[in-house]
Amino acid sequence: MTGMQIDSLARRPELASRLHEMEDSWPEFSTHDPLAWLLYPRIVTEFPEFVWVATEGDEVVARAYAVPFALHAAGRDGVLPGQGWDRVLMWAFSDHRRGVRPDTLGAIEVSVATGRQGEGLSGRMLAAMRGAARAAGFAELVAPVRPNGKPAEPDAPMAEYAYRTREDGLPYDPWLRVHVRAGGVIDSVAPLSMTINGTLDEWREWTGLPFDEPGPVHVPGALAPVHCEPERGHAVYVEPNVWVRHGLDATAEGASAQNSETGAVAEEVR
Repeated sequence: MTGMQIDSLARRPELASRLHEMEDSWPEFSTHDPLAWLLYPRIVTEFPEFVWVATEGDEVVARAYAVPFALHAAGRDGVLPGQGWDRVLMWAFSDHRRGVRPDTLGAIEVSVATGRQGEGLSGRMLAAMRGAARAAGFAELVAPVRPNGKPAEPDAPMAEYAYRTREDGLPYDPWLRVHVRAGGVIDSVAPLSMTINGTLDEWREWTGLPFDEPGPVHVPGALAPVHCEPERGHAVYVEPNVWVRHGLDATAEGASAQNSETGAVAEEVR
């Protein structure tokens, strides 16, 4: 991967305008999470040291976002929340507004350009996150991981899928496997990590599906079925994620660097 460079926006603020110029594999519905609409622009302006862009020549090939928050504050006590991705965003900006000192870095997204997946880029972006968290003095990086093999099995319970392993003992899921190879440990399932509501017309626009029958709807790219209620005129998607903890001691960081070129096929951390 000669010539690739990973920079934070704190180091190269001019890259902020290029964060979303690359084509990625996020399903359309996932871009309509209300917290993402509200808070993503603020990550760029308020936490630029935790936003990274990978470039190769003049091409943007990957991006990553993370937010600092106080996981060990009173009432949180180091327990990773069942609300996962949404709750981390809420905690991070609440802590920032109130001047609460963060102790943990929460991964929000790692995306790799379409056509560049399978080259180890996701592992390198994860390594950049780990290095930045360690440099900031945090003891942990935590990630509400969106397993990238799960859309093929939307009806499988995440509590089963998350702990499924191969013969070598590594996770069955490719993105979870990248995290574990980098030193991460699967902690728990976040059953309510992201919630997306929409009218039936909105879901039809996002997916191209009819959304005219009550009950579960299998949507391409979704980790679980979308629940459709035609008589009430709306559908709701509740996405489960998998919490992974990355301890950031020197030994773990060495393992992360060694495994950052593993040919990962992941696109997403959520």
